[in-house]
Amino acid sequence: MSIATATAPHEAARPMSAEERKVILASSLGTVFEWYDFYLAGSLAANISANFGPGTDPTANFIFTLMGFAAGFAVRPFGALVFGRLGDLIGRKYTFLVTMTLMGLATFVVGLLPSTATIGMLAPIGFIACRLVQGLALGGEYGGAATYVAEHSPNGRRGFYTSWIQTTATVGLFTSLLVILTLRLSISPEDFAAWGWRIPFLVSIVLLGVSIWIRLQLNESPAFQKMKEEGTLSKAPIGEAFGRWDNLKIAIIALLGGTAGQAVVWYTGQFYALFFLTQTLKIDGTTANLLITFSLLLGTPFFILFGSLSDKIGRKPILLAGCLIAALTYFPIFGKIAEVGNPKLISAHEKVKVTLIADPATCGNVFDPVGVRTFTAACDVSRRVMAQTSIKYDFSAGAAGSATKVMVGAKEVAFDNQAGFAKAIVAATVEAGYPSVGDASILKQPTIGGLLSDSRSQLMIGLLFVLVLYVTMVYGPIAALLVELFPTRIRYTGMSLPYHIGNGWFGGFLPPTAFAIVAATGDIFAGLWYPIVVALGTFVIGLIFMPETKNRDIYAGD
Repeated sequence: MSIATATAPHEAARPMSAEERKVILASSLGTVFEWYDFYLAGSLAANISANFGPGTDPTANFIFTLMGFAAGFAVRPFGALVFGRLGDLIGRKYTFLVTMTLMGLATFVVGLLPSTATIGMLAPIGFIACRLVQGLALGGEYGGAATYVAEHSPNGRRGFYTSWIQTTATVGLFTSLLVILTLRLSISPEDFAAWGWRIPFLVSIVLLGVSIWIRLQLNESPAFQKMKEEGTLSKAPIGEAFGRWDNLKIAIIALLGGTAGQAVVWYTGQFYALFFLTQTLKIDGTTANLLITFSLLLGTPFFILFGSLSDKIGRKPILLAGCLIAALTYFPIFGKIAEVGNPKLISAHEKVKVTLIADPATCGNVFDPVGVRTFTAACDVSRRVMAQTSIKYDFSAGAAGSATKVMVGAKEVAFDNQAGFAKAIVAATVEAGYPSVGDASILKQPTIGGLLSDSRSQLMIGLLFVLVLYVTMVYGPIAALLVELFPTRIRYTGMSLPYHIGNGWFGGFLPPTAFAIVAATGDIFAGLWYPIVVALGTFVIGLIFMPETKNRDIYAGD
């Protein structure tokens, strides 16, 4: 068996048929679920931790919530194997009908789950179980949706057709924001904290019902149906996809020369950008979310543009150009974002010298991807505190066995305990010229009208839009590329695993990895080296090893 390499002429442009529109809509609804739940989880994280945390300590409960989200990311590749195999054995339609149902039910059950105060430890166990089920289902959902749409698309139009799936982030975002905002305006804050936060999760059952109804009306993809009738279905898709070097090699190239770079550019442009605005620049959450929302609104049509363009000039040049341009411009763009969002902070970085003095032997690894490590060494605690408070520092090696201390200009701040040190270092840096929390110089426009009329906000939206534009370059063509890389008999399995390793692991753990780099170096921009190195690696590997696939006829025999 070899990868289909036959070429097919591009079909003349024609309007999309009603059946094709229904195929795209039904396939995209699963991705809407994914984004709807993601934004709910972020917006309502405090409510989730308060209700399902295993203890009474708010910090420990919030860390537990982060672990739950990380667990969902971690199991996605396993879901890709389980449901990818089913999709290649029994069909695309029925498999992603199952994944859709599991995702919807898991989201709905979170809204019904009693709190820890009611059922004890069964509550956190139930929450983690819901996250695991959803993560497994998501592992099979995207591959099924992309494969199903692509196998219904005419040759020469797959980039355009599959790019519609990539626009669903905006739909999921706005659906979640609309539901939450409506509730907050309709009931008191006390009622929202007590029970109102559950309603957005319960509303998902409506989305699920509509999605299942639409998907039940669909037919199986023509490519799979043809194989089924000819009796050429794979009997062991996982073994064929990853147990044979000719196919495993393609999966590795798809991961390292495609989805790894796509994932870090995607997560940097949306999730890390939001993290940078709120955690590093200390912009309030409402303003930051509105800024991201408007940048997504402006950028979403470009998913379609670049998907369609990939049908003409190829998937590879657009994807790799997005990785390269992003890697070359991240530092100046994020530097300008910092200047616009918190100018006093950047001024302080230039004028206030902060030095961490510690015995190097006492400084360890500060990497903590899921927020479960406890740091006790004074050097590690100091680095994390300064990273969390966006303080730029230099490191100076102290004598062996010497105590850890921080010099803010000529003022010494000795390490006592974590809470006391955090307060002392913040007070010392504010006195030296750093902005305090809520400083008037920090960008704040928590209303749509104020945002659109303010020149600083307009510039910020423009900068964030450029980041989203990079996202559309790498994400618009990726579904068509992955589908075309693998033969029909193992397509669902073959494309799903590299996609979810790339996006679940390379992308999903970007924020904590970047934070660890910032904490270790004392530079708020140093975390960008992670996406830059990965994106450049993808550019080089993709340029050398990734084949162009736009003219492959996926209906040809495998």
